[in-house]
Amino acid sequence: MSTGTKTQAIAASGLSLKEILLAARLPIAILVTLALFGLVEPRVLSFANFRNIALQASYLAIFAMAQTMVLLTRGFDLSLGYTVSLVSVVASMAMVAMGGGDASIFYGVGAAVLVAGAIGLANGLLIAGIGINPLVTTLGVANIVLALASTISGGFPVTGLPKSLSADFAQGSILSIPVPIWAAGLVFMLLFLTLKATRFGRSLYIVGANPRAAVAAGIRTVPVLVLAYVLCALLAALGALLLTARTGSGEPNLGGNLTLEAIAAAVVGGVRLSGGEGGVGAAVLGALFVTVLSNGMNLVQIDGYLQQICLGVIIIVSLIVNRDEARR
Repeated sequence: MSTGTKTQAIAASGLSLKEILLAARLPIAILVTLALFGLVEPRVLSFANFRNIALQASYLAIFAMAQTMVLLTRGFDLSLGYTVSLVSVVASMAMVAMGGGDASIFYGVGAAVLVAGAIGLANGLLIAGIGINPLVTTLGVANIVLALASTISGGFPVTGLPKSLSADFAQGSILSIPVPIWAAGLVFMLLFLTLKATRFGRSLYIVGANPRAAVAAGIRTVPVLVLAYVLCALLAALGALLLTARTGSGEPNLGGNLTLEAIAAAVVGGVRLSGGEGGVGAAVLGALFVTVLSNGMNLVQIDGYLQQICLGVIIIVSLIVNRDEARR
């Protein structure tokens, strides 16, 4: 295609080249990051590593999509990582208590749903029902949840889980695609349809963009906010179960830096902290970028503390870019 033809095609689309490049900045950033790390360490560009990146990104994508549900409402969930830890411990203890057989997995899943649902409900009621700031609420709940995870487990991993848990949900695959990737894909499709085709999804955007306008439009903001936090916690529970299957034990420290990474992935993808803009597609792309960056830094042996600094810088830069776009 000649330069003139390309220019005509861009003009016909109604977008300038600058706007197209800005819209595609994250996919471009992912490719550039892979190329740069590949120059230093050829293993970065291997098929095995691409598969590993996709697998790792699937876990983070679930947590980023969970965080997106509350970010759309101008909130966030700082208890997400510790929810993962508590769910891992409680679900594992439930499975062990029921004998550790294949059937005990169902009891573990039930325990995970109950625990996560209770945490999400507590966050939602405190924020939407009483009106406490999301930062204060979820930080307080995070400390409670962390203490519970450490106390219940005694600070040690819960072992004796069913072997089929890891075999089916961590090492298993369908059509040669690992189960966690399928899980992330299913979550993406369900949330995408929820946000685009349901009243609840549209209400999330309206509440986040302008709470007063939402009330004037007859939207019951309290149920919407509560459901958003419950959904966030339930998705965190799903991710927790998948990570528990991967580790083969209930880990009281499983959440680690997941809260920061999930928020980073969503924000890098383009979900606004000011609410009302973004989506699960942005969260998935952000999760892929963060995973590619982390994977590359690990392979070239960059210090873990420097990696955290890099992640923090990326969050700040993304916030600045999002702010400038909002002003335009």
